[in-house]
Amino acid sequence: MTIPANDSVENAVPPVSGRAGERPMSDDMAQLKSRLKATWMAGDYGRFAKYLEPGAREFFSRLDVRPGMRVLDVACGVGQLSFPAAHAGAEVTGIDIASNLIEQARARVRGEGVQVRFEEGDAESLPFADGEFDLVVSLIGAMFAPRPDRVAAELLRVCRPGGRIAMANWTPEGHVGEMFRLIGKYVPPPALMASPMLWGNEASVRERLGRGTSHIHLTRRLYAMHYPFPPAEVVEFFNTYYGPTVRAMASLSSDDQRTLSQELTSLWTRNNLTPAAGTTHVAAEYLEVIANRA
Repeated sequence: MTIPANDSVENAVPPVSGRAGERPMSDDMAQLKSRLKATWMAGDYGRFAKYLEPGAREFFSRLDVRPGMRVLDVACGVGQLSFPAAHAGAEVTGIDIASNLIEQARARVRGEGVQVRFEEGDAESLPFADGEFDLVVSLIGAMFAPRPDRVAAELLRVCRPGGRIAMANWTPEGHVGEMFRLIGKYVPPPALMASPMLWGNEASVRERLGRGTSHIHLTRRLYAMHYPFPPAEVVEFFNTYYGPTVRAMASLSSDDQRTLSQELTSLWTRNNLTPAAGTTHVAAEYLEVIANRA
């Protein structure tokens, strides 16, 4: 998967009271969603995410999760937010489109010593009742679903009135936005897929969530990405374990693989805050979204 270059704002959010009358999915969209699922199942996201856990905990620390709170973690991966929420005493459900990540998350439950329900599912069609959750969260996850209007409607639908929706979304201007733009030069984005980076644009978020919320608080923050190896090895790490780059590289010739890897290494080198230490520390910008459900 790559990031579409089109940053125009798409359709307004549909009604959030339910999914009655939803149009059937086209064959092309069904095929795209199948490819996206395969993308997120590629590599080894469980291993990849280890270096992202400190940033996940930092984001989680501002969510004010309390005992007994009903929390839904959308595009949960292997549980970077689900487990901290469960340790805080919440009743937690995690959902992800990638079945192997759900299996990894379930395998962690016993070792974590908490109860979390993990289910395979789609952010565009959440298998839950209206208003079922007090807090609906997504950390760099739901932003990658291809139809953001459906995602917004579903996040709003399953959140109870007075509850909260919290997201962390990469910005187009930040390090990760730059990274995906480089990849997009070599692997054109799917025509049917809206740009995930629009979830990092304030105006787009307000348009998508505004109809169903009483207040939206947006803050640009920095996500610390620390790797104990230099930028060239970070690129190789992504190429080996991160599904989108695994799949992108697999689609390229050996010459293009080499050139893209060189360009990505230059990007990580340019943004590295610890260039002399043989390590890589990049502060990647994201948009923190905290919305109160109307």
